[in-house]
Amino acid sequence: MKAITLKNNRDFQRIYKKGKSVVSPELVTYVMKNKYNNLRIGITTSKKIGKAVQRNRCRRIIRAAFSNLSLNLDAGFDIIFVARTKTGTLKSTDVERCMRKHLKATGVM
Repeated sequence: MKAITLKNNRDFQRIYKKGKSVVSPELVTYVMKNKYNNLRIGITTSKKIGKAVQRNRCRRIIRAAFSNLSLNLDAGFDIIFVARTKTGTLKSTDVERCMRKHLKATGVM
């Protein structure tokens, strides 16, 4: 299933406030049910992670991990992944393992 990218700040703020969250040293995941019948994802990397090169690497790692999992996910959810400082040093398979744990805990998988 192809995921739609979240772009609006109000969507991010709504999910941060009302969604379920799961935290680990590698990644933070926010999940919320949406009224559409599709999967929407957003990726956040703050400047605490490092300069642009490190932030883009974190985004690429998260996107690669998510693309492997997206086939097994239910539609109708908004998901936000927040990168942490440890994310940039990991491989996408490690992040995928963490992501799978988070998504099972929130009931998306």
